[in-house]
Amino acid sequence: MRDPMFISALDLFTIGIGPSSSHTVGPMLAARTFLDKVLSQPMVNSKIRCTLKGSLAYTGKGHATDRAIMLGLHGYAPQDLTSLDVDVLVDELSSKTHLTAGAVCGFNPETDIIFDRQETLPQHPNGMIFEYIGDTGEILLTKTYFSIGGGFIKTLDGIDDIVAPLQMESALVCPFSFGSGHNMLKMSRDSGKSIATMKRINEREYLSENDLDQGLDAIWLAMRTCIENGLKTEGALPGSLNLSRRAKKLHDQLLADPEGANVTDWLCAYAMAVSEENAAGHMVVTAPTNGAAGVIPAILYYLMVHQDGTQEQIRDFLLVASTIGGIIKMRSSISGAEVGCQGEVGSASSMAAAGLCAVRGGTSEQIENAAEIALEHHLGMTCDPVHGLVQVPCIERNGFGAIKAYTAASLAKRGTGQHYMSLDNCLAAMKQTGLEMSEKYKETSLGGLAVSNTEC
Repeated sequence: MRDPMFISALDLFTIGIGPSSSHTVGPMLAARTFLDKVLSQPMVNSKIRCTLKGSLAYTGKGHATDRAIMLGLHGYAPQDLTSLDVDVLVDELSSKTHLTAGAVCGFNPETDIIFDRQETLPQHPNGMIFEYIGDTGEILLTKTYFSIGGGFIKTLDGIDDIVAPLQMESALVCPFSFGSGHNMLKMSRDSGKSIATMKRINEREYLSENDLDQGLDAIWLAMRTCIENGLKTEGALPGSLNLSRRAKKLHDQLLADPEGANVTDWLCAYAMAVSEENAAGHMVVTAPTNGAAGVIPAILYYLMVHQDGTQEQIRDFLLVASTIGGIIKMRSSISGAEVGCQGEVGSASSMAAAGLCAVRGGTSEQIENAAEIALEHHLGMTCDPVHGLVQVPCIERNGFGAIKAYTAASLAKRGTGQHYMSLDNCLAAMKQTGLEMSEKYKETSLGGLAVSNTEC
């Protein structure tokens, strides 16, 4: 296996907008990256064309991929949009026939974004080809990008080199260069240090203590804000389903009768609040994807509101969760288009279970066990969004992912940490299951629930 790679918690958790990390955030970053390359060329009368392939072609409309491409080509990045009215901005940009930063470069989103369902690029199901075309039709520049989940992108000519926003360095330069659950446990035993402490030491190779803590605190603040925005907002979500928001109504019921509420009720309300904000295209934290963005915030919010959690626990939780998320990404995938929803909600649930077990005082063995339990019970889960929207079954599924995480942490904490199936073996099973899963069930909306709904 290749050398273990270091993935910062501040890169795994990123603040942006919904509804999808792989279909919105990634394409926006790819478009912005391509724009920078175009602007470095001599400016001539020209235009830009983008061809979406595979899952991006099948479900891109429902996931706002076309909007993301347009925003990126006009110079916007996801973090630029968290305080803006994106709908108003999109309407304004839709009327433009040329790029904001390159007045002689034409771009019409209606004709210059092509949803090509004919052939998926072999390297990854989320491919997009950008072309900078001269006025006589010659290709002046072309680049192919792949959105590989979690808002991370790769290029065709550097398929092993990660482009923004994920910065991966060889973990061999870190004091604790674990790239597997097995190595993580061994290093913890040998050093006598907790997983959170080892991760913090690794982070300190690249960040100051203050920058790390400020970054972690900003992530939690964004998660909390997203939940609280979702809990006070009503109305229908955008898209063809005309689905009504439910988190506020559910939360109001729980507040009216707190004695009759249980942990699953609260977790569902919090997770669904985030997922509804994501579906609306509002500010959300990729954790580790947008489609699964409600799981970790729900667990953290419950910890803080109902169990008197502390800021230090929040930081340790995020450090441990990102450790597990990094291992999942290196050994399997967090992309629904690659391995189905087991890689999205399954990964988020595993990360949340590990984080919660850690702040409850779990040993390293118990934390690894919690991560495995949560992931194991998501194996085989398909990604089959109805109408290509991150709404059904995604919103409720985040609630169930949070419940499984809470249960896994509790079960592991009551055990010794000794268990039959390791996290590494579970990840191998997830990867193999994803490889064998039909493309119909990997974010193409060609199978499962996506084709089973009947109009009455």
